[in-house]
Amino acid sequence: MRKFTPLLLFVLFSATGPAGQSQASSRPARQSSSPATVTTVVTALGPNFSAPPPIVQQDVNVYVEKARQSVSSWMRAEGDHAGMQFAILIDDTNSPSTIGIHFNEIKNFINSQPPTTEVGIFYAQSGTTRTAANFSSDHEAVAQKLRLPLGRAASVSPSIYLSVGDFVSHWPQNGMRHEMLVMTSGVDYLYPGLADPYASKAIARAETAGVVVYTIYTGGSGLANTRFRMDIAWQNLTQLAENSGGIPFFQGLQAPVNLIPILRQLQMALNHQYLVRFDVPRSTSGKGQLRDISLRLEERSVALHYAQRVFVPGL
Repeated sequence: MRKFTPLLLFVLFSATGPAGQSQASSRPARQSSSPATVTTVVTALGPNFSAPPPIVQQDVNVYVEKARQSVSSWMRAEGDHAGMQFAILIDDTNSPSTIGIHFNEIKNFINSQPPTTEVGIFYAQSGTTRTAANFSSDHEAVAQKLRLPLGRAASVSPSIYLSVGDFVSHWPQNGMRHEMLVMTSGVDYLYPGLADPYASKAIARAETAGVVVYTIYTGGSGLANTRFRMDIAWQNLTQLAENSGGIPFFQGLQAPVNLIPILRQLQMALNHQYLVRFDVPRSTSGKGQLRDISLRLEERSVALHYAQRVFVPGL
């Protein structure tokens, strides 16, 4: 048996005993935590917005920051999982004629939604949104609330991205898919240059809230003034849509756009969605964090649209 001298015993007691705890022992041990379960929306499409072949859970591989994660479920967004709230956000800076000539197409799109989809109409104003029609499955009543935008002369929407960020961050969670269509020129009058911080913040807020954003570029030379600003506008809209898991619809830099094929393609996307659920180690940040995600399929002819980052809760 190993023996301790009186001096050594004194040193050990002084370092670890009740009268003088060491720095290491004074820190509470971090408790182990179970993985976080994350669910995100995935849109699957065949070539040219065609219906994809059937996809089963075994075909799906999920990677978070390049580490493969365990997929616990892969479900079609139908039946008990069909519920969706779909917001139509119209930039009040749009030219009245830009939207007015498409009233019938927009109303037909609203009325064609299934009973499991609640639709709402909102207008971007002053960095926030004004409600024209709250979410409702009474699609005909919602469609009747559609109105013309006020136009640039009213100076009501300095940055569409402020409005998008405000809307998604205040959208209450209710177990339904949250998706939105943004109709705008994409021009940010607060920051018309490259690396728009308002657009970046809107993207992060959409990813954090799990909101899928689709964008329709409605601009033209009358709104953007220069080709450079028009290019930046549609690039920002593309990033907003693609990073959140949506699809950007862009028919060129000149207005007006033809909404008929766009809304047909949008409906095809909404009709072919899945909910993928997977486990991932929790964030070491108490507030949680956004992490990069990628999905891979064996079927190469299928295009997957999903958020580029998902929010992972902290310990």
